[in-house]
Amino acid sequence: MRMPPGLAISMGDRSSVAAPARLWRGIFLTVFVASCVAKLLIACTLSPFGDEAFYWQESLSPAWGYSDLPPLTAWLIAASEAMFGHGLLPMRLPFLLLGAALPWQVGAMAARYGGEPARWQAATFASLLPLAGSLGVMALPDVPLTFATLLALQGLLMALDTDRLRGWLLLGLGLAIAWMTHYRAAMPMLAGLAFLALTPRGRLQWRRPGLWIAMGIASLGLVPIILYNLGAHGAGLAFQLVDRNPWRFHADALVQPLEQAVACTPIAWVAMLWAIARAWRRRTETPLDALAVVAGTFVVAYFVLGLFADDLRFRAHWPLPGYLVACVALPLVLREARSAWRRTVHAGFVLAGLGLAAGFGYLGLAASAHGAAVLAGVKAFPTNFTGWRESAAASRDALATRPGAILVADNFMLAAELRFALGASRTVYSLDSPLNVKHGRAPQLAAWGLDEDGLAKHAGDAILLVVDESKLHDIEARDWLGSTCARVEIVAPVARVQAFDGRRRFALYEGRARATRGVPGNPDDCVVWMAAYRASLANGP
Repeated sequence: MRMPPGLAISMGDRSSVAAPARLWRGIFLTVFVASCVAKLLIACTLSPFGDEAFYWQESLSPAWGYSDLPPLTAWLIAASEAMFGHGLLPMRLPFLLLGAALPWQVGAMAARYGGEPARWQAATFASLLPLAGSLGVMALPDVPLTFATLLALQGLLMALDTDRLRGWLLLGLGLAIAWMTHYRAAMPMLAGLAFLALTPRGRLQWRRPGLWIAMGIASLGLVPIILYNLGAHGAGLAFQLVDRNPWRFHADALVQPLEQAVACTPIAWVAMLWAIARAWRRRTETPLDALAVVAGTFVVAYFVLGLFADDLRFRAHWPLPGYLVACVALPLVLREARSAWRRTVHAGFVLAGLGLAAGFGYLGLAASAHGAAVLAGVKAFPTNFTGWRESAAASRDALATRPGAILVADNFMLAAELRFALGASRTVYSLDSPLNVKHGRAPQLAAWGLDEDGLAKHAGDAILLVVDESKLHDIEARDWLGSTCARVEIVAPVARVQAFDGRRRFALYEGRARATRGVPGNPDDCVVWMAAYRASLANGP
């Protein structure tokens, strides 16, 4: 394949680059294999992340979409468990495979313009980034979304070079997969539009039929979103565009660059920004024009969006596809960089690798009861990975002596975790916790009939209520836990689970379902709140 001017490797250069190519390939394969082994071990032992358990619960009811996401995440889980059975690894296997593909995608794009040394350099950089290197260890939508974004960029670069149908088809397929995964597929669409509008080579593509074929294929990915929102009165769009976003400036979001520097590790983050800036300065060269605009759009647009959008949830992973695109550009711009810059970049990604190793160590500790106990005294305690086994074991024991009792959790996350542990055949209802609304799960629970309205159909029946006392804090906890006595009739306490020095606390109550919700009284008169309050005094908040 003919290389673009300025970036091609001449015949005389081949012997000089063979040794660096072998060196970088060896480094990459070492990092890649070590990461895959670490991810596999963690994926087999780490309790489901709270949201992850809910995606698994969605997989039990295949549909065109759900109140929080388009359908692909649930579909992948459902397909894998249909083939391999229920468990941690079957749930996560598709995501492990897609996560493992990311550095190969990055390397393939770099090799197209920089040969084998660039392939292995770029793949190594991508593998060492903490967020990218660990991607796939959990069944989360960011994995197929990132894979799809890189697939679309692979197709775009191929189409720009050759105008062959294959490239345009890959572009369309990647964007369609992105739309079927997350509403954040709007960002790769915006990045592509920016390239088509801002660069001379991009503006030429408007006349090419292949672009419109690609857009037609991409639009197919919108079909599930449209069908779901039509049937659910726009619940998915309402959550993503209205409910979760204040759409007003909040100054605390100015800390985003610091968040990004920590997530990427500082020197590697600076190196990637430098690569984007250098690519923009050399935007008359192929493929630096496309790489600069796509990567820059992800980084800049997400920063601007973050100033006005959701400030309550983790968002450091949003620009990750942009940083992976910067990894494609890095080997291409490093060739003409001073040796000091090359040493700085290499040192930065060594530190990034240490950050990745620390992340694996943290998840590895969280995956075992002994390891989680080691983390009990630190501020960054892995709350969303711990306590689920203990609460499920206590629930299983309590249900064994109450075979007809209906299992009820006090929020969607605990309900999903209990069902994952006890099996899909065990129906678990959720009270109408504020967490259900905050995370966009209330409409989905209502559609399944697993909310308080669904529970009311069993009025008078015995229930086992499981309460996560450590999920809410301060006044939120008092108001919420104090209201549970009006939501269900509490008969008697059953058991209490306290783990990790009281960092995770669960309480089980025998009760009965109500036909209608009662009028909440003084929270201090509710045994659920008072028991949680006394436990917090004994163990600390």
